[in-house]
Amino acid sequence: MKLITFTYQTITRIGAVVDTQVVDGLDDSTLPTDMIAFLEQGEGAFAKMQRLIDTGLHRLNLSDVKLLAPIPRPRKYLGIGLNYADHIDETNLEKPEYPVFFTKQSCCVVGPDANIILPTISEKMDYECELAFVIGKKCKHVSLEEAPNVIAGFMIANDVTMRDWQFRSPTWTLGKSFDTHGPLGPWLVTRDEIANPHDLNLKTWVDDELRQNSNTQHMIFNCYEMIAYLSQAMTLEVGDVITTGTPSGVGVKMKPRGYLKAGQVVKIEIDGLGTLRNFVVNE
Repeated sequence: MKLITFTYQTITRIGAVVDTQVVDGLDDSTLPTDMIAFLEQGEGAFAKMQRLIDTGLHRLNLSDVKLLAPIPRPRKYLGIGLNYADHIDETNLEKPEYPVFFTKQSCCVVGPDANIILPTISEKMDYECELAFVIGKKCKHVSLEEAPNVIAGFMIANDVTMRDWQFRSPTWTLGKSFDTHGPLGPWLVTRDEIANPHDLNLKTWVDDELRQNSNTQHMIFNCYEMIAYLSQAMTLEVGDVITTGTPSGVGVKMKPRGYLKAGQVVKIEIDGLGTLRNFVVNE
């Protein structure tokens, strides 16, 4: 199923998308209105949502609701750097021996069709299309074999990055965490609908120009390896968002530089996950 967080008539809640319609989670008063709380309830909550989908009684038009990020405020937002071979080639950096993780502060998260703000202090704002997955079970010391079972689902992420601020710190956190620089969406697709997360085409357009065009099979560390590695160090919690790296084609490596400018539209597509579109505006 395609799970969403949305606002309709000033009330924010969760639901599911079926074609061009929205199944409203408020139609079952026992369901929470928050996505993390929904995921924490596990199979019971999914069964209730499926019943709402199957009844088909009360639907909203998708065009009439405002979609938010499926997880509007993740408990943790972790990204991996240098995880596509072609991106490593274009950066002239060495292939990492171990996964290189950084933190995006969760206050950067926005949803589909939201504005990405170009700050006044720099013009070096870049896009990065990425597959993201969401943790669905609290877990630690997860094996590779068990890793698929702790994933709630997948969505699209744009790891917007201020390149100059990124390299002022070896942790990259500041350059990755500006307000509005964490678009997620448009929905959270449950893992049963994605047969193989490691064979998905992903593309980025800036306006009408195709900038990135790759496949998740080119990741160096796959989703399950990331979970096994991270969970040795920390407890992964329900609602944590982990992004899986970006392929080649980022603006910083274009000649001339392809940094984002006010008025541009960034659109990312990943097989089975829909389209994430955002608008660049000046601060």
